[in-house]
Amino acid sequence: MADLQRLVDELAARLGRPLLLEDRLQRVVVYSEQSGAMDDIRRDSILRRRTTQEVRQWLGAAGIHEAVAPLRTPGATHLGLLPRVCVPVRHEAGLLGFLWFIDTGPAMSRAQVAEAAAAAPALALALFHESLATGLASHRELEAVTGLMLGEHDAARQLIEAGAFPQAQPVTVLVARPLAAEPDDALRLALEQGLLALRRRLSGHHPLHLVRYDHAVLLAAPPAGAPAAGSALAEEVHAAMSVPVAVGIGRSRPALAAAAESYAEARHAAEVAARVPGLGRSVAWARLGVYRMLTHLPHHDLHPGLEPLLADEQHLPLLETLETYLDLAGSAGATSRALRLHRTSLYYRLQRVEELARTDLKDGGERLALHLSLKLARLSGRYRPRETRPGD
Repeated sequence: MADLQRLVDELAARLGRPLLLEDRLQRVVVYSEQSGAMDDIRRDSILRRRTTQEVRQWLGAAGIHEAVAPLRTPGATHLGLLPRVCVPVRHEAGLLGFLWFIDTGPAMSRAQVAEAAAAAPALALALFHESLATGLASHRELEAVTGLMLGEHDAARQLIEAGAFPQAQPVTVLVARPLAAEPDDALRLALEQGLLALRRRLSGHHPLHLVRYDHAVLLAAPPAGAPAAGSALAEEVHAAMSVPVAVGIGRSRPALAAAAESYAEARHAAEVAARVPGLGRSVAWARLGVYRMLTHLPHHDLHPGLEPLLADEQHLPLLETLETYLDLAGSAGATSRALRLHRTSLYYRLQRVEELARTDLKDGGERLALHLSLKLARLSGRYRPRETRPGD
């Protein structure tokens, strides 16, 4: 409830006028400090936590339940009701509640109405949190799952005792990382909405979730005897999301108390999947290969010869050729076929790499250092090949 109160208070301060938030049954949820124009209905709503049946019928007849955008409702002198602006709070097609403003003294401007409408998605997010159908209150679940991801064993006990997760079940953690450049409130809302919808579908797997600054977390009990359970859950995550994401899958752990270990793996796998598209849109930690090791290395510690190649975009074809050549164990024939490049052109490119990088591709140590450096450059975002290569 604290999030809802904060959002309502901040919006009221920005608009310079009081407001009240009701749920879809028109029960008062939270309200800002009340000042300025006020009618008997607003006072009674705050005192009784709900409007009268006559007022609900009047406002219903004005079309608030069907509204998908802000609308102005007329006043009713016989009810003691002043004109209002109603902003419906919705998730997809579902109505969650109403944001109410008294529309007099003075009336709201178009800009104020637009700003109120822009705040509705964040309010929908907070209302979702309040309406989660779990054994814990939503804020307590959020705290417990956050603690669980930090490795706090008491958090697992709280969730198990509340009936949110069975004690004897293993747990698998998945992380969804948005592919958008910069996370923002709209992206966070999309992640939250997707996971809440998914939780309803996966109720038999005792799902829990958490949305962080730049990623979302799903915890679930995998089906017994299903070796590909993680991949199946990842596909469910993709289907539930309205934004493109890369999904990392941690290894299952035998008990909820060890979920933090699976989370760390899933987070690393999601980061690699987001930066290395050739691995696929869902990647299990166990299948990361060399990237499992590279995620723990400093991304700036590259072969010095690669710096001039990475610094100039015109050298991208040389880097792509070198990576494919190294991925294919230095086979000129396989590289020519993979790149559809004549051998003469291939040899010329490799010679240019040797000249610019001041290296010798006949030296096994140099080949290893260059290969690992290219993969590190992928993870850091400094190297972005135009298409995926064999061995990615």
